[in-house]
Amino acid sequence: MQFQGDDLHLDIVSAHSQLVEFLSHRPVWLLTTSQRFLPGVALYGLDGITNHKEKVSVLLGLLEEAGPATWEQFVQCLCMECDLPLDLETQLMSSAREGFARCHHHSSSMCEKDVKRQQLDAPKKYRHLLMDSVRQRYGSRRGAGAGVKEQMQPLAVNQAFVNLVIRQSKTPCLKERMEKSREDVAGACKPEEYVDTAMKVSDLFCSVVPSGTTKVIFLFGKPGTGKTMLMHSICQKWVEGDLPQFLFTFLFEFRQLNLLKRKLTLKELLFDLFLQTEDSPEAVFQYLLENTCRTLIIFDGLDEFAANVDVSGSSERGPTLTSCMSISEFFADVCHGKLLPGCTVLVTSRPMRLPDFLVNTVNLLAEIWGFDHEKIKEYASHYFRQHSFKEQAIAHLKNNIKLLSMCHVPALCYVVCNCLEYLLLRHQTNVELPQTMTQFYIKMLLIFINKQQGEHEGGEEAKLHCNRKAILGLCDLAMKGLEERKLVFYAGEIPERVKEFASLHGLLTAFEVKMSGTCSEVGYAFVHLSLQEFFAALCLMVSRRVDMNYLRKKFFLKSKWTLKNKAKTEIMESFHIFLSGLSSKECRTFLTLLAGQDEAWVQDKQDVILQFLKKLAATNLTGPKVIELCHCTFETQDLKVAQHIGGLLNFKYEFKNFRLTPLDMLALVFVMNLGQGLARLGFTGCLMDIDCLEILAGCKSVEHLSFRSRRYGDDFAAALSKSLRGMASLKTLELTSGSITAKRIIDLVQASSHCPQLEEINLQDNRIQNLQVKRAMDLFSRMEKLKKIDLSNNNLSLGAVLTLAEEVITRQNATELLVRKDTVIVYFSGPSGKVPRSLDLQWEEKKEHVIPTRQVKLCLQDCSLSSQHAKEIVAMLQSCPCLSEVDLSGNKLGDEGCSCLLESLPWISISKQLDLSQNCLSVNGICSLLKSVSTCQKMMDVQLSLCHETAVLRFIGDSESSSIPPRDEAVCFIDDQQYGEENQTPTTPQKIRLTDSRFQAGDLEKLCAILKECSSISELDLSNNNLGDAGLLQLFQFLPNLRRLSSLKLNDNHISLNSVFFLAQSLSALEDIKVMDLSLGHRQVVHVAFWDRIRVTSTSRWRSGFLMHPKHDTEGRCFRLRDCRMGPEDVTRLCQTLARCPQLTQIDLSENSLCDQSIERLLSFLPYLCHLKLLSIRNNTFSPCCIVLLINSINLCERIRMVEVRSSENAFLHLGAAMRSQKTSCRLTDCAVGQGQIDELCKVLEQHGRLAEVDLSRNQLGLEGLRCLLDHLHQVPFTCSFNLSRNRISQDGVLHLINAFATSGNTTEVQASLCSKATLFIKLTNRDDPRKILRLTECKFQPEHLEKLCLLLEKCTGLTEYISSYNNVTVQAVERLLHSLRKNLGPLKISIEEPWVHKESVMNLIYLAVRTCGNITEITICKDKNLFQLGVRFPHYLEKVESDVSRLNLCKPEIQHAGFNQRVHENCARLQELRWSHVELHSDEAEMLVRILLPLPELKKFGLMSSSIMPAGMDYLILGLQNCQAIEELNLGHMKLGSAAVPKLVLGLHEMPSLKRLILNHNSIGDDGCCILTEALRNMHYMEEINLSHNKIGDPGLTTLAAVLLEMQNLKRINLSGNTPSSAGGAKLMEALAYCKCMEELLLSQNGFGSRTAVKLACCLPHMTNLKVLHLQNNNIGPEGGMELARALVACRLLEEISLSENDLGQGSICALSEGLPCFEHLRKIDLKLCGVTDDASKSLSQGFRQCPSMEEIILSWNALGDGGAQELASALAGMEKLKVLDLEKNRIGACGASKLAEELVKCPEIQFIRLWDNPVPRGLAENLTSQDPRLCFSFY
Repeated sequence: MQFQGDDLHLDIVSAHSQLVEFLSHRPVWLLTTSQRFLPGVALYGLDGITNHKEKVSVLLGLLEEAGPATWEQFVQCLCMECDLPLDLETQLMSSAREGFARCHHHSSSMCEKDVKRQQLDAPKKYRHLLMDSVRQRYGSRRGAGAGVKEQMQPLAVNQAFVNLVIRQSKTPCLKERMEKSREDVAGACKPEEYVDTAMKVSDLFCSVVPSGTTKVIFLFGKPGTGKTMLMHSICQKWVEGDLPQFLFTFLFEFRQLNLLKRKLTLKELLFDLFLQTEDSPEAVFQYLLENTCRTLIIFDGLDEFAANVDVSGSSERGPTLTSCMSISEFFADVCHGKLLPGCTVLVTSRPMRLPDFLVNTVNLLAEIWGFDHEKIKEYASHYFRQHSFKEQAIAHLKNNIKLLSMCHVPALCYVVCNCLEYLLLRHQTNVELPQTMTQFYIKMLLIFINKQQGEHEGGEEAKLHCNRKAILGLCDLAMKGLEERKLVFYAGEIPERVKEFASLHGLLTAFEVKMSGTCSEVGYAFVHLSLQEFFAALCLMVSRRVDMNYLRKKFFLKSKWTLKNKAKTEIMESFHIFLSGLSSKECRTFLTLLAGQDEAWVQDKQDVILQFLKKLAATNLTGPKVIELCHCTFETQDLKVAQHIGGLLNFKYEFKNFRLTPLDMLALVFVMNLGQGLARLGFTGCLMDIDCLEILAGCKSVEHLSFRSRRYGDDFAAALSKSLRGMASLKTLELTSGSITAKRIIDLVQASSHCPQLEEINLQDNRIQNLQVKRAMDLFSRMEKLKKIDLSNNNLSLGAVLTLAEEVITRQNATELLVRKDTVIVYFSGPSGKVPRSLDLQWEEKKEHVIPTRQVKLCLQDCSLSSQHAKEIVAMLQSCPCLSEVDLSGNKLGDEGCSCLLESLPWISISKQLDLSQNCLSVNGICSLLKSVSTCQKMMDVQLSLCHETAVLRFIGDSESSSIPPRDEAVCFIDDQQYGEENQTPTTPQKIRLTDSRFQAGDLEKLCAILKECSSISELDLSNNNLGDAGLLQLFQFLPNLRRLSSLKLNDNHISLNSVFFLAQSLSALEDIKVMDLSLGHRQVVHVAFWDRIRVTSTSRWRSGFLMHPKHDTEGRCFRLRDCRMGPEDVTRLCQTLARCPQLTQIDLSENSLCDQSIERLLSFLPYLCHLKLLSIRNNTFSPCCIVLLINSINLCERIRMVEVRSSENAFLHLGAAMRSQKTSCRLTDCAVGQGQIDELCKVLEQHGRLAEVDLSRNQLGLEGLRCLLDHLHQVPFTCSFNLSRNRISQDGVLHLINAFATSGNTTEVQASLCSKATLFIKLTNRDDPRKILRLTECKFQPEHLEKLCLLLEKCTGLTEYISSYNNVTVQAVERLLHSLRKNLGPLKISIEEPWVHKESVMNLIYLAVRTCGNITEITICKDKNLFQLGVRFPHYLEKVESDVSRLNLCKPEIQHAGFNQRVHENCARLQELRWSHVELHSDEAEMLVRILLPLPELKKFGLMSSSIMPAGMDYLILGLQNCQAIEELNLGHMKLGSAAVPKLVLGLHEMPSLKRLILNHNSIGDDGCCILTEALRNMHYMEEINLSHNKIGDPGLTTLAAVLLEMQNLKRINLSGNTPSSAGGAKLMEALAYCKCMEELLLSQNGFGSRTAVKLACCLPHMTNLKVLHLQNNNIGPEGGMELARALVACRLLEEISLSENDLGQGSICALSEGLPCFEHLRKIDLKLCGVTDDASKSLSQGFRQCPSMEEIILSWNALGDGGAQELASALAGMEKLKVLDLEKNRIGACGASKLAEELVKCPEIQFIRLWDNPVPRGLAENLTSQDPRLCFSFY
């Protein structure tokens, strides 16, 4: 088509060639678009044109010919959908519009065209200026100085820039990703969440966003990965036309933006800050606003931005073009699209938390990785392209794994290449490069100095000295910048010398910093931020101003590493690494020269860093922190530090959800290889380069290696296969949740076979669908130590699974195949390749004939197996003679498949279990399965349920069946025919559980016919069926056919009360029933347990088929009935039936809601239940009348020995065997008994003449009830104790009780307390008892109460002991009290505990004592207990004793007064006991003690314990002991005497010929003091007790003491606990103890004697026949010593207390001790805490305890007892009649064990409590059991 006008034609022609070239790269788009504008006929023939440009040209011609309107529409579409060059787009739009106008309007205004062209010329001109500016800025890197040589600078971008490795993240949760980029998470994320793909630079801008929407690209990368260089390269590519989609590109660096302090408009930010326009700024700005979709804005270094980037306010306002804004607001509004909407924003940053306002804005997130191996090679080729040693340099990098790892970071790659170039130019053959990044930076600095100053101007030391000040100045500048977050410096901030040096050597770069408009300044910055960090770290190490404390403060890495929920504020990324590197020995010389100090000064600073690294390794570190610490450790190159840190990090190598670089892996492997022992290494969701695996191959100390991520596919597996070959210590390999296919898995397994220690391979959740099973199993079976291979979640086919099963059966070292839905695991036998050998003794004698027995477990659960697979499975199972367990549950075998399998069961060898559950079995299938019980002799347990689809068969193996002991009782029969049938070899006892199958009475006939063939059934469970009363009757008639039955369960079978009566009748009819447990509650229970029986079968009566075993007479029978509502008639009928039951010893009728009349009927039958021992009625509410009925039972049945009623709901009647029990107890606790019931209750009690105890605690007696009770007590003619605790008794009630106590002749003891426990005890006696004791505690008496108390005590003339504790008794009240007691006729002990005792001085207390009227026989002062105690003998009462009625003067008396001393001497003339504890003796008090009290002629016991006295006073006291010639007991414990005081003490001991007990514990006497002391002991022939515990006595002292013990024939007690002897000293002691024939108590705890001493003691014990107490806890006694000791203890038959706690005795020792327990008739307490007691030893222990008739306390806490052990102990409780305490704290007892203990505790009324704290008992159950019986204690207190 011919267009009008020549100009238009020329425009089209000039644009045509450009357009053809442009669209030739987009032929598909052009063809698709043309179809919208051209008819289909016009496009015919284009398929034959193969040349793209020719086809494009033809299509454009067709579009031009279609007319102006079509052409304009095409051009508009072209400009919108394609990024055309600006000039081409301008020409096309102009030609299209003008052509359209001329065609339709035939006129045009030339001035309008000129205006448009002018409007387009200004932006075009500005665009060219912008390109020139960018080319000038970023086309090449320029140094700060004009005279820098070219070789000093990095190569130009367009020459040296190598494309970086960039990976795009497709995670949808950007915020989470950025927050956790360098932090661990609690759990591993799903591998599919993070999928990263490689991408090119051009791909960054290819993603499509809606038109007009701002596109935000976020690039992050670690320091030195080339982010800034990449941005410069992008700018250069734009200039060169490689990014034609952008008309404008602006690059802003945050380090420069930090300098702007004022707010600017958008135009100012773009033009003034970046590039000014030459003309028409408004037109350019307007054009830019109209073309924002073609504008690229780059923000480089967001992490360096000093301001807060989270601008919350920016999202609420609408910015205008003329608004002034800060840089933060500008950045936020551009990213939000509020400014320049539709532009492309590219942001770079170091790894950091993504700002909140960017979370939902970022369209593309990518990470710059740096270089890989290929990029390193490419960079090195560029770098060394002009050198002849290019290939040598590249080979040097490739062959050095450390250098290669560093070169993955582009910035380090440049440093390495620079150093390598320098060294190769001078040392062609021998190149030694630095080892660490820090050393490379030091080397680079020296190289720059050498290059600039020449090689011949002196050595490195001289050049360093010459430039030292400039370098130190540069260090100060760097440190100041980091502290102030300043990266750009103005010229005025840098000293001239520093600026000149740094610019000259290429360390600083200079650039123009635009402030506003035309105003600009020169800015300076380090060429890289890491270089600034290096010089800053150097500053800390060489500056004299930096002391050690400041250095520690600056190296506090934890504050940096723990930042997690806020943006990072520091810019010091590598600072700590450089500090660590500078602490290495290799840097010491450099630092010494630079600092101008000696090496010691530098080393002190280095040691600070090294010590901090060691401490840091001991803290709780996350994965990224561990990597950072490894970097620091690697930089030090200190092997000792690395060994220490590696040892502490051994269990911290678990890394999750962050990227690891080869440099990270290098540092990690360095530390791990130097650590102690083997380590676990795991990577979960961690992105890593394949090059990391090459480095990992050098790790020799990994025993557990795991990878978990979808990123790990076949390429990763191939690389890992190469690395595995060097891991000789690897035991576990996990490669899970990956993308590995079957193609690579074989190679990986084959490589794993080179790991000789490998035990486990986990490959679950990969993509191994088509596994070569036989090939894989062949490789697995060759691995000698392999134990487990996991192939779960790999979508293996059923055919592959069956093939795998066949392979497992055929491979000799395969032991188990577990397939359960997606789970597929194969187990192998382990290192030896053999399974455990048989234990047959005959084979053991001939070891050459021992055949290894193999056990194979086969589990094929939920595999969709059907009846069609049955024959294949049978053939497979028959081929394996060593199956132990087969699990085929969850399949679809059905009746047919299961029958096929069961028919072949006799020919299939399964030793343990076959599971056919959930296989669609019907009733016929169940019957078929039951029939197999009779055909398969090895079947011992069958569990079936139609409702639950359960079908499990358990077998007994050959070894087990051969070891089954024969039955204790023979089976004999009257019927000859049956005799012949049953006299065969007894078969295995069988258990059948046929539950939840909806069987009814009509089904029993068929069922019983099958069961009749199963003659060996021992347990039958038919619970949860519908048998009803008829079925139960029918089944019990069938029971004689089940000759070996021991347990029958018929729970939940819908029975009625009639069945209960029938079952009760059967209890007497079937005499071999042991326990009958019935319940008709919500869950019905029918459980019948049988004795082992002698069976005689006849046809006359079904009852006669059973004879009672003799042991039934002793153990008795039990009947339990719960949740059964019965009226009085029902109870009568039941009791009549039970009365006919022989040997019925226990009846439990709990939870039956029995009424008063029913209870009365029940109690009336007690005399007829001749063998009954316990009647329990729990959870049954009793009325007050009923409670009286229960108590009155003691008058109905003479065998009752205890009636206990708790909380008006629980009643227990304990009966004895004899017709008249000796004593009877009544306990009514928490039964709301008040004044109204007490009278009737007392009448009942008065009728009983053998009452020993009445417990009425926790009731509501009150004062009136107490008075009523006391009135009745006068009539009690027998000895009895009353417990009235917690009965709301007040002070008046206590005083009323004291009045009764004072006036009653039969009340011997009263104990009252009004504290929280509110205890109140009364003891009565009917015989002459000289004792009369009154104990009052925390009664909160007021003065009026105290006065009444004194008046009452005046009436009590026979009082023998008065104890008052914290009753508000003042000092004045004590005197009044002592005066009230003056009428007492006999000796009286008075004890006062009040707070004022602690405050009063000893002299005041003595003064108070001598104010009494009588002769003092005892003075005890214990200030730690606030105790003041006197023993007094009162003279005959005188009406007037004038000197004794005056009040006490509280002022301290003048002890010099002769009258006072005389009074003390007179009143204490008969003093026999003097004990002071925790007192502070002053000189006058010590003098009185020595001069007056100690010389008293009758003083026999003196104790001064834990008291303070001046050294001179102690010497004076010890000297005074020489006057105690009559003393028999001396106690100076806890007096800190030391060895120096012993010689003086010995002088006193020589003057004590009657001394019997010497107590000197906790005095640090030591060996020297002990040796001196023993010389004094040699002559003390009456000595009975020696206590030298906790005195630091070792072997020398103990040996000397042992020699003296040989002569001490009267010694009865010795305590040497808590000393420091060895086994040798212990052996000497034991030899001597053998000669102490009278020894009764031997206390040797906490000495660490060991087994050797224990063996020696075992040899001596037979000589100590009088021994009663033995304490050996915590003595390191092992199994050997424990065994000998346990065997020897039987010789000491008088033992009352044994403590062997905290010794690892072993099971053998426990069993030996158990065997000897029956010998100890007097044993009251045994302590086996922390002795490793397990359930295995519990049975023998329980049997032994049962035979200790005097046992009162058993301590088994902190052991390993479980439910089995608790049940054994519970069974023994009833046999220990005197047991009071059983301590089972801190064991492993669960619900079953605790319930059994609670059940048996009911039978044991004498037990006070059972401790069960910290056992795994459910809290609800523990509370329930405690509510039933408070004696079960689950709390700590």
